[in-house]
Amino acid sequence: MMAASSSSAAAPCRFSSPLAAASRALLSSPTPTTRRRLLLSTTTTTIAAAMSAAGAAASPSSSSCKVVDSHLHVWASPRQAAEGYPYFPGQEATLRGDAGFLLECMDEAGVDGALIVQPINHMFDHSLVTSVLKQYPSKFIGCCLANPADDGSGIKQLEHLIVQEKYRAVRFNPNLWPSGQKMTNEVGRSLFAKAGELGAPVGIMVMKGIGLYIQEIEELCRDYPATTVILDHMAFCKPPTNDDEEKAFSSFLNLSRFPQVYVKYSALFRISREAYPYEDTAQLLSRVISSYGANRIMWGSDFPYVVPECGYKGAKEAISHVAGKIGVSRSDLEWILGKTVSQLFQGAWVTP
Repeated sequence: MMAASSSSAAAPCRFSSPLAAASRALLSSPTPTTRRRLLLSTTTTTIAAAMSAAGAAASPSSSSCKVVDSHLHVWASPRQAAEGYPYFPGQEATLRGDAGFLLECMDEAGVDGALIVQPINHMFDHSLVTSVLKQYPSKFIGCCLANPADDGSGIKQLEHLIVQEKYRAVRFNPNLWPSGQKMTNEVGRSLFAKAGELGAPVGIMVMKGIGLYIQEIEELCRDYPATTVILDHMAFCKPPTNDDEEKAFSSFLNLSRFPQVYVKYSALFRISREAYPYEDTAQLLSRVISSYGANRIMWGSDFPYVVPECGYKGAKEAISHVAGKIGVSRSDLEWILGKTVSQLFQGAWVTP
């Protein structure tokens, strides 16, 4: 199935080498390498090498465009956690996710910048991510985590993080709403409206499936058209295998009728039913391009969770490989790999 070009023409640009060996980042982890991870690393390397030539056909062809990762996390190292950036109780990190490791991975993969999403490991304490944003202002921008507490304190915190700390987006995690409450409650509406007022897109993570939240998302989009929405990880839709899954995926595609809705083609390991390079997500990508257009789609790695799955470099290279399977044009691939997120967050990732 061929994915029609759906974005305005752009000069072709080369991003990085096509699929090659899986990222050495996997071996950089300080945690003991399990037998499963060693097997996965070996398999991923073999697959990536075999696909190198095929990936070249899908790779853009000049060096003028930035590659930007629209979805990743950083959190404190154990030493940083002990010295002033503690983990939220019960959310201690089990993977290496410090900024230094991330920068090594990005450099190896040829990724120019990223949107850092506040991790659950630090909950509503944004001090660690804020420190990284201040240290690398031309490399990263931030997406804060909405606090939907009943007392409404999260609204003032949101405004502070965006206005004073220069965060550019906010994440809604419906699992953090008080029991029995919806994202459309009074606090949720106020947070959503405030984000739109401040020009901050709202990323929505529907880890339990789009079907549970579709009505809430539609209501918010309809009532607050000035607020941009980004659906994380393709709204957690896997390739449909039955009528219920097809219905859920269709409802996700139907959100494209709201022009303010964007999609992250991210964390492929979460939405694929196959091993790396996640070729079954090609059917998802083709249909999303047809519904939304490539200029409303952005790739994301979900670092550091992706590292033990296929490596950071492998995650980035899988995008071009999958795109090549469905004939995505070079122009559309440019949008997905960096132009969409760069256009959405004007002025970001600019070197002084």
